[in-house]
Amino acid sequence: MDNELIKQCEQKAQEWLNSPIIDADTKAEIQSMMNNEDKTPLIDAFYQSLEFGTGGLRGIMGAGTNRMNKYIVGMATQGFANYINKAFPEGGKSVVVCHDCRNNGRLYAESVANIFSANGIKAYLFESLRPTPECSFAIRQLGAVAGVNVTASHNPKEYNGYKAYWADGAQVLAPHDKGIIDEVNQVKLDEVKFEGNADLIQIIGGEMDYDYMTAVKEAMIDQEVILRQKDINIVYSAMHGTGRHIVPLCLRSWGFQNINVVPEQMVVDGNFPTVVSPNPENAEAMTLGMKLGTKLNADLVVATDPDADRLAIVCRDSKGEWVIINGNQTAMMFVYYIIKNKKALGTLKESDFLVKTIVTTEMIARMAEKNKVELRDCYTGFKWIAREIAISEGKQKYIGGGEESFGFLPYDKVRDKDAPASICLICEIAAWAKDNGVTLYDLLMEIYKEYGFSFEHTINVVRPGKTGADEIKQMMVDFRGDKAPKEIAGSPIVLTKDYQSLTATDGAGNATKLDMPDTSNVLQWFCADGTKISVRPSGTEPKIKFYCEVKDELASAEAYPSTVAKAKEKIEAIKASLGL
Repeated sequence: MDNELIKQCEQKAQEWLNSPIIDADTKAEIQSMMNNEDKTPLIDAFYQSLEFGTGGLRGIMGAGTNRMNKYIVGMATQGFANYINKAFPEGGKSVVVCHDCRNNGRLYAESVANIFSANGIKAYLFESLRPTPECSFAIRQLGAVAGVNVTASHNPKEYNGYKAYWADGAQVLAPHDKGIIDEVNQVKLDEVKFEGNADLIQIIGGEMDYDYMTAVKEAMIDQEVILRQKDINIVYSAMHGTGRHIVPLCLRSWGFQNINVVPEQMVVDGNFPTVVSPNPENAEAMTLGMKLGTKLNADLVVATDPDADRLAIVCRDSKGEWVIINGNQTAMMFVYYIIKNKKALGTLKESDFLVKTIVTTEMIARMAEKNKVELRDCYTGFKWIAREIAISEGKQKYIGGGEESFGFLPYDKVRDKDAPASICLICEIAAWAKDNGVTLYDLLMEIYKEYGFSFEHTINVVRPGKTGADEIKQMMVDFRGDKAPKEIAGSPIVLTKDYQSLTATDGAGNATKLDMPDTSNVLQWFCADGTKISVRPSGTEPKIKFYCEVKDELASAEAYPSTVAKAKEKIEAIKASLGL
């Protein structure tokens, strides 16, 4: 083990032990790490400062500079407040502060509100946990200049996080992101104003819930079909989080009358006792919902992750068995229905546009092209989708956008992914399908038959700690260097897109410039057989992601299982090609 690194970490830890600001419990945790012969926990906690990136903070809770705790949250908020006061020197500024169900969420949120208020900025603090999309909505509704949402989204229970929002209700983009980061990096712990000004903190709650619920109804496309199928049998799970009240209320407001909840998962609990991980991407998290769905003979099962920005959908296949709709399929269903039914109702305009992220299925591009609807590609993260909405506001209408990781935004009142609105819309789609004598599964098969089959699979390579971060960094260097693949699973690469250098290079070596608003550490390979591979280190978790998409044709619904099996074999070949 690196003795110099241990010495540096011990020095940082001792500074915290000597600080009069640090509380006794935190000091005891640090002292325990100092006394431990195994210095790995100490190094992981102090080898760096938890980075305030363009999306804010996210990390494991605990003592240390590389952990989520009220001191790291405090320094981030002080830096954010400093930037706001420089950006808006005239005064009268306000921010929205929100949190989800995670352990320490209320503590961090109250600390954030106190620090903003101590810096002369009014803080609208939600009375209790609220969904991420409602935080985004409230910023716009209240005319706030910024916002903070204390959430780690779908991460395991050990994590918490801090999302920074700007006046448009979206997570912060350039130039403000870099400006905030610069301010945060300059803050010292003893400069943080932890003592709040009660006169500048206003508690909000039910009135904003009502306004948000009213706004969600603007995502509705065809109320008549809901009225005809208002008794469609819906099972919903809040996964111990923030959707527990608002999702059933929104469904009621749309006209759905048969809404059943998973009682064990309606209990607010940051330990998430009924799931291994509160991630809608994990099939295990939907077990209780499917069990209740079977008991009640439900038409579909839906769920939200802890901060209710992502959704999960489970429907019945042709044999009546439950099947989980993945994130790409979810986005496909939304886009298919939005285009088809807006066309049928005469509400689709020539200037309307859709957005998807670069790692999301190209099936959406096929749908848009065939129906002559503008589709825009953007980077991963809804702040980039929000940017597309913002630059076209007042000129073109946004009608939907999503990403492969179970996030969709079906209207423009919110500038982040919105599970309550998306769940209402998927229930409308299920009602429409039932009105036409089919299921959501049947609808998915029709999409594949009409637009071609694709199979998407994400490979997550997890590498925690400093050594893991170094390994992930080296993998990207290798993929851009001598170890760059020439073919994948037997198919030659015909196009490489490198979003770090913003270049697209074809198989003959001809390079062109990529038209993107910024650089990003993402590589994409497109193969002759239609295979698409995207490689992207996560900005919030210790892992690197490989997004794989393979193409085929689907002759019939009966051929679906064998077509999927064939695609899975191709994925294994891809993994072997990339040494994964």
